[in-house]
Order: sequence, then C-alpha cells, then structure tokens
Amino acid sequence: MLFDSHAHVDDPKFDDEQAEVIARAAANGVTGFINVGSDMLSSARSVELAGKYQSIYAAVGIHPHDASDARESDYDKLAKWTENPKVVAIGEIGLDYHYDDSPRDVQQMVFIRQLDLARKLVKPIIIHDREAHGDLMTIVKKEGQGLTGVFHCFSGSVEMAMEVIKMGFYISIAGTVTFNNAQKVKEVAGVVPLERLLVETDSPYLTPRPHRGKRNEPAHVRLVAEEVARLRGIDLATLAEATTNNVKKLFNIS
Repeated sequence: MLFDSHAHVDDPKFDDEQAEVIARAAANGVTGFINVGSDMLSSARSVELAGKYQSIYAAVGIHPHDASDARESDYDKLAKWTENPKVVAIGEIGLDYHYDDSPRDVQQMVFIRQLDLARKLVKPIIIHDREAHGDLMTIVKKEGQGLTGVFHCFSGSVEMAMEVIKMGFYISIAGTVTFNNAQKVKEVAGVVPLERLLVETDSPYLTPRPHRGKRNEPAHVRLVAEEVARLRGIDLATLAEATTNNVKKLFNIS
C-alpha cells in the first residue's frame, strides 16, 4: 500500500473529476495522500479537502512564488488551521530561484517566518527548493534548528541529500525519477537510506513516464515507487511499506 506524500488535488485542473481521481488512487493501492497548500487560498482548499476524505491530510503554507503576497495576518491564519488534527505540516515553503516570481529577499524572509511558525507549533515542514540549494541550506542550518520535515521533489546531489538527512530531514522522490535524463535524481533515489525516503506525485505536475504530457494524479505514485524500487534492487512491496511508514512517522499520522 502506497502513500503519496505530496499532491495538489485542490488544483482547478481537477475540478471536473476530483472525486474520481481520489477513487482511482484508492483503486491503485494508494491509502492516502497529503494535499499541500501553496498560498492562502490553496491552503484553505487543502483543509477543506482533508475534512471531506478520511484518507487525505493537509499541509498549509506560503510558496516562494507567492511570498510577495504574504500578510502579517496570514501567519495567524496558518497557525489557526493547524489546530485541526488533519493539518499535519507547514508547507510548502522555501525558495525558488528559477522563476523569481517574488524577490529573493522576500522569499527568504517569508521562508524564515514560516520556519519560526513551524517550530512554535511543533509541526514538520515541507520544503520547496528550486535552483536555490546554497541559500536554502544556509537558512535551514541557521534558522531551522529543532525542525524536521521533507525536501520535496528533491533535485540536489547525493552529497546534499546526505547532508539533509544528517540534519534530520527526509528526501521525497517525484515523477522526475522516471525521466531518461534525470540521472542525478536516479542516483539519489538509489542510495538514500530507506528509513529517510518518501515518494510523491506533486500532482498535477511532474507526470511520470509513460504519461508525460498529461495531468498527473496520486494514482501515479505507483509508477514513481516502481522506478525507485528498481533502482534500489528491492521489490515494490518493501519500498511501499517503508515509505508509507516514513510518511506516518514524519507527519504523526496514526
């Protein structure tokens, strides 16, 4: 049984068949998933979705793309949402230097504020890191003391992965691991200690082969897991059991 550690099924791309997508995940052995907020609106939708389905949990947070829109009252709202037992993390938060939709100094400030919030709330964090490895690691080392969480859709090197694990974090592998040119991700997926590994879809993005070019969905986490299991030389059942247990441990899901 699999658990998708990171999805966005609240996305408007699912509006026409959200219930069908959730049912299809269950039919493919996906026992649950974490629906992750990226701004205040999607965080609210994630909380609502988690309230409707027993198998769905929520994370709430402000993505670096939307850091410029963050308001002081938003941090209080995020904290309020975490009083709901189905809200299991602060995320996704971090830095994105690929698009720079928000100025980098603003991204960093909002990221640090949410690290402080997660520490106060004793919640794990879900980290977004795109082309910002250096600054992000510097901030997490300095401002992330006492926190745990996951580097979602990991895109760093093996050396960075091992450093992340030493800091107490998990590594999550997404559909990119199935891409022919994703050698670095394949190397990481093959060597990260099994007890620190998660799998995800990041639906509706990063659709794994052979469905590239189409909308992604939680049912496809099986394709991610199958490739990771192949790279590690283990069977799918072993990989599925370990990554599901890891999700439950990290996010305190019974």
